[in-house]
Amino acid sequence: MKNYIILLLTALTLGLSSCEVDEILNPNSPTVESFENGATLADLQLLAQGLEAVIRNDMQFHYWTTNIIGREYYDLRGTDPRYTSELLGQNGGVLDNNGFLTTRSYFARYRSVRNALLLKNAVANTVATLSQGEVNAFNGYANTIQGYEMLLEAMRQEDNGIRLDVSDVNNLGPFTGSLQESLDGIRVILDEGYNQLRDASADFPWSQSSDGFSSIPGTEAEAMAQFNRAIAARLDIYRGNKSSALSTLENSFLDLDGTMDVGVYYSFGGATGNDLQNPLFYIPDTDLYLAHPSWIEDATEGDARLSKAVLLDEELFSLPIILDGLSGSYQVRLYDAFTAPASIIRNEELILIYAEANIGSDNDEAVNAINVIRSAAGLDDYDGGTSDAELLDEVLYQRRYSLFGEGHRWIDARRTGNLDDIPTDRDGDVVHERFPRPASEV
Repeated sequence: MKNYIILLLTALTLGLSSCEVDEILNPNSPTVESFENGATLADLQLLAQGLEAVIRNDMQFHYWTTNIIGREYYDLRGTDPRYTSELLGQNGGVLDNNGFLTTRSYFARYRSVRNALLLKNAVANTVATLSQGEVNAFNGYANTIQGYEMLLEAMRQEDNGIRLDVSDVNNLGPFTGSLQESLDGIRVILDEGYNQLRDASADFPWSQSSDGFSSIPGTEAEAMAQFNRAIAARLDIYRGNKSSALSTLENSFLDLDGTMDVGVYYSFGGATGNDLQNPLFYIPDTDLYLAHPSWIEDATEGDARLSKAVLLDEELFSLPIILDGLSGSYQVRLYDAFTAPASIIRNEELILIYAEANIGSDNDEAVNAINVIRSAAGLDDYDGGTSDAELLDEVLYQRRYSLFGEGHRWIDARRTGNLDDIPTDRDGDVVHERFPRPASEV
């Protein structure tokens, strides 16, 4: 990992040009050492803004790989055979522990973690005069991002474990022994960040993007704290702790009466300059990321969420598109422009977490939350069975459509023991349980 998680200062200079952040001048071209020892306020601001920028690097590889393994959609562009073979376990094949499908997301997440750690070290050794509230703001934000990035990779690695301690690149901490241990350790990091944000200055001493966190109500510190609790509630559901999820949601931006899309987003820039574009925007009738046919076939008639996949132009294509024994006709269209923000977590997911967390203790309230989701999708109220198992099936079904293309189905199927429900379209294909630990980490 040493060769991958050392800070890339150039990543910190990526502009969030669409985000209306203040320019931070850096005439002295500071090194990592100057950030860690004697950072100025301008340095801290650069690091904080850079952290929001760097979490976008290679994020598409997390979403592409988890969506394809979960058969939410296929990549039928034909640009690399591994998208239709290796990811889908063709002929019982395994994932390459030294290939880009494994390593790109893994090391990108840890680069973000190292940036978060650098920010905390810089705050601890700054020459700037900061109030305790400002110190808490920087540290709470860094811990929140660190926890979020670690959670993404923990769910890919599952029981392979992750490194929770990477503070010393020359003496990296051990791998956790299980997913549960990983989640428990990440929860500690998130809780530390939340406690810091509760005592942080209301307005952060740096500028954030205009569309990343802005839809959450409250001050900047309150919004970040609510984001922290939203991620912690997701983690609680992953580790099967429903009571903790419910109490955690109380301090998130969960709103049963609110709009589905309030939440936190990756922010992207335009087609020019040095900013990144949204890699999950697929050019209409060009980029052949196609919804799995079962997603269309299994949908409830009239479900508004089907707009997330659009039938390809039949004048341009002979449908269905077929490649390597896989097929599809509906192009994924989650985002409408290269500059569109991409979802990290939204109120819609929180309502579904709330519904699931209530199953077994208050099934009536679980049904109420399910109906909020169904109503937003233009569907009638739920009229199925109300046993715990039946309600869980309904929640998982709603998650499949509400969170389509956001990398959840594979994780949901695995954590509920339903990997066999993910379809395999060719004889000999398998559904991978986890990604291998990268070869350089073995």
